[in-house]
Amino acid sequence: MTLGTAVRQALREAAEPEKAATMRAYMKSDMPFLGVQAVPRRAVLRRVFSAHRIGTAPEWRRAVLGLWREAEYREERYAAIDLTGYHHYREFQTLYTVPMYEEMIVSGAWWDLVDELATHRIGGLLTAFPDSMRPLMLDWARDGDLWKRRTAILSQNRFKARTDTALLYACIEPSLSDNDFFARKAIGWALREYAKTNPAEVIRYVRAKGISGLSRREALRNLPAT
Repeated sequence: MTLGTAVRQALREAAEPEKAATMRAYMKSDMPFLGVQAVPRRAVLRRVFSAHRIGTAPEWRRAVLGLWREAEYREERYAAIDLTGYHHYREFQTLYTVPMYEEMIVSGAWWDLVDELATHRIGGLLTAFPDSMRPLMLDWARDGDLWKRRTAILSQNRFKARTDTALLYACIEPSLSDNDFFARKAIGWALREYAKTNPAEVIRYVRAKGISGLSRREALRNLPAT
């Protein structure tokens, strides 16, 4: 049995079909759900991934994209994302993965699929390969695709004191005039995460820039009234 077949079978066995419609409605998804919630999904996928080990990085990328492209249910795309983060394949996280992640971000085009890739996978590559990833994030921040811009904005969300403030602001500023909810939400979320490390700087930035009310509320949500 191939990895893809095993994943699909395991997800169907773990499904609670009575939950599928509610999950789909909450996510506003065109793709149907099986009804597998996050905790049981991750548990069954760990067993499948452990039993179907992949030997090389190209094979792993093909397996990820196979799951992604052939998905009939949204949980199958979640499984593809889970496979990208499976601990046995950490050494495969190189610049060769960028085209794979770019395809997933552009075709996923919704927060439940994009944000994990932005904050964990692209963020991890930015940490490991800053000389290559920094200019790429600057390019993505100016891209016509909303989800690439959102990825660039969120790519440092887990960096805390390691945040490159100049890069953060350079990724935010092309989207400051964007009226889209997901662009504004991303700006606020990124600033809120940085505020956990440097609240005074985030307050200064928010005061200095004409950011939207949504972004401002998100950025300052956990700070004392200013």
